[in-house]
Amino acid sequence: MSRRRVVITGLGVTTSLGMQIEPFWQALCSGQSGVGPWTLFDVAPYKVKFGGEIRNFKPDPSIIDVRSARRMDRYAQFAMLAAYHAVKDSGLPVEKGQGETVLQMTGLDPFRAGVIIGSGIGGLNEYEEQHEKLLTSGPTRVSPFVIPKLMVNSAAGLISIYFGLRGVNFAVATACASASNAIGEALRKIQYDEADVVITGGSEAAMTPMGLSGFIQCRALSERNDEPQKASRPFDKDRDGFVIAEGAGILVLEELEHAKKRNAKIYAELVGYGATGDAHNITAPCPDGSGAAKAMDLALQDGGMNPAEVGYINAHATSTPLGDAAETLAIKKVFKDHAYKIAVNATKSMLGHTLGASGGVALVITALTLQRGMIHPTINLDHPDPECDLDYVPHKAREQRVRGALSNSFGFGGHNACLAVRAMS
Repeated sequence: MSRRRVVITGLGVTTSLGMQIEPFWQALCSGQSGVGPWTLFDVAPYKVKFGGEIRNFKPDPSIIDVRSARRMDRYAQFAMLAAYHAVKDSGLPVEKGQGETVLQMTGLDPFRAGVIIGSGIGGLNEYEEQHEKLLTSGPTRVSPFVIPKLMVNSAAGLISIYFGLRGVNFAVATACASASNAIGEALRKIQYDEADVVITGGSEAAMTPMGLSGFIQCRALSERNDEPQKASRPFDKDRDGFVIAEGAGILVLEELEHAKKRNAKIYAELVGYGATGDAHNITAPCPDGSGAAKAMDLALQDGGMNPAEVGYINAHATSTPLGDAAETLAIKKVFKDHAYKIAVNATKSMLGHTLGASGGVALVITALTLQRGMIHPTINLDHPDPECDLDYVPHKAREQRVRGALSNSFGFGGHNACLAVRAMS
């Protein structure tokens, strides 16, 4: 069976550096950091007091009304806003819906359009708030919305209802690889003629007392409280852990001919997907990078892409001592000498690590990079690690046209996912 071609036609983000594509992109290219002190709750008792928080966040009431917002966890609100902007960006025609459907897509079989959203944790905010109510006020005070709000699949369900999409609809939870796995599965649904349009990506809002405590206790986070904007320093020899962040990255994937018929703007073509498991450790990556390398190799094979075509990689690059070194080794395993000709950048140097959302944010950036011929910098790379010796685009953005790119995501549990993308001719 021949596979159909899949393109990216819409982009949406909810991040600490912006909730619209243009200001978000400009902030990245200028090397701004979205990391700062916590304001969501009192962090005085915690070793880590900063992160990539979306400050003063309130859902736009013209998109999510007040009543609906009360029934969505923070992570689902992030996903919904990013999905709304991605659909608007795609130019897919919509009209006012009926009932729970807010915007009905027109000229499209609703059973041929779906939603696949990744999240590593789901509604952690709701879980903690309602657990506190249970302990302090008893079981009758627990909200009737607690289950639908904390479900890891709630974002996917809510987006499908919002747009009246009745096709494929599920969630993916593979820790920090969640969004990339979700996008890969969306790619397959369109390639094999099970859908024409899929809204996909990831969302996370795990910046809660439990979330912060858990990551501190497993010694995963940087503790640079005196310099929060310099704490995330991928590939730097002084890196000491990742910076936790929140946000969403959502894309509209569409079958090529379907997009052409409506004269859609096309950012790039999504051509390949590779996924593997390390089978090594529940939190640490395989030190030799073999699992990550195989995921990249599979994505290239799946996309029919020669390694020499790749000019850019959006690295997972969390700023952990083991992770960055292993990813560098993996890139070298796959690309050999060509690895030194590839621009590799680290979005998390500016945003921090948005966990299950990070692959969605990364693919948004990869698509923009191919379309615009600009590669954002890796900031805080002040003292390069000798073991990390590739071209990481330090400090300043670079004008550079590339034809092929990879986007990497690796998660606790040994989950590895890679997406291969080509520029449109």
